[in-house]
Amino acid sequence: MRTQVAIIGSGPAGLLLGQLLQLAGIDTVIIERKSRDYVLARIRAGVLEQGTVALLDKVGASARLHAEGLVHDGFELLFGGRRHRVALDRLTGGQHVTVYGQTEMTRDLMDLRASQGGKTVFEADDVALHDFDGGKPYVTYAEGGVTRRLDCDFIAGCDGYHGVSRASVPERALRLFERVYPFGWLGILADVPPVSDELIYAGEERGFALCSMRSMTRSRYYVQCGLDEKVEDWSDERFWDELRRRLDPASAEALVTGPSIEKSIAPLRSFVAEPMRFGRLFLAGDAAHIVPPTGAKGLNLAAGDVHYLSEALIEHYVERSQAGIDAYSGKALARVWKAERFSWWLTSLMHHFPDKSGFEQRMQRAELDYLVSSEHAMAALAENYVGLAY
Repeated sequence: MRTQVAIIGSGPAGLLLGQLLQLAGIDTVIIERKSRDYVLARIRAGVLEQGTVALLDKVGASARLHAEGLVHDGFELLFGGRRHRVALDRLTGGQHVTVYGQTEMTRDLMDLRASQGGKTVFEADDVALHDFDGGKPYVTYAEGGVTRRLDCDFIAGCDGYHGVSRASVPERALRLFERVYPFGWLGILADVPPVSDELIYAGEERGFALCSMRSMTRSRYYVQCGLDEKVEDWSDERFWDELRRRLDPASAEALVTGPSIEKSIAPLRSFVAEPMRFGRLFLAGDAAHIVPPTGAKGLNLAAGDVHYLSEALIEHYVERSQAGIDAYSGKALARVWKAERFSWWLTSLMHHFPDKSGFEQRMQRAELDYLVSSEHAMAALAENYVGLAY
């Protein structure tokens, strides 16, 4: 089998890249090691920047998003028992974010690809990338116990942090940057109405909490927890009690509780692999970088990578130019590091760090007090939250 671009990974990054290339008449095959049902069962974030929505509009995968997604013109910071609204629309000249689950975005892109006859191989075992430093790259994988070979012009690694793409690059060719945070997020999904119409980011002495939602009848809540804690030690009752303690009195009183339908603990880390191109192999999304979920940049960063990569590949095929391909890694990384800075800053601002000195705790509170008292500081927060321009 042969294609122009082999895409490794059927998450939102790989699917979106496939649709952008298909619009330009570029043939792709997506190779996914898990089943379709497994991919669609993954619970992920759901705050989309306008740039991400615009890409979904471009490929024709946004009808359900516009019908069901929740447009948010602001969010709230909670500390010292008080909430402070960040008015995104006013501070950024009318920009906003849209709450729409990553699972739903993935489903929309999968359905669109299938309706257009796009080729996707699910449950591909033993995926291996070959000769991407040469002129004739190819991918091998096992399908139903039979080894297959996919020849291609380029390989796009969109298969996440634990995928085969980055692992295929020789260690000497990579430079890795990482910060592991001394806590995680315990999150639950529940079919209860959200406590507020907008997201609440709470940074209190007991630790961080986030009140989010997937719809007006399904809520997603998180509390900061230790890395040594286990999900089975957190009953629903214990979770709801702890969340209330981290909210202001009005929010705690308004909180509607119910049985969780999903519960998990995610460690927090910042991670970047440089560069993002190795000959004819490109990394995009979590294969190249991870951000803490504070600030909702992970999925949106992947969309930014895909924007740059699709433009580079289209330029190569349509204009016979190498310029976009040569510039891809530098362009993408410039935006990645700005998002890493924002996610690190917001994480540091809103979380309780167990080893912080009294001085550092006072500095954290002073930073919060300054932030909500300064229009310019709030505008900088809002500008980063809605997403920097591509």
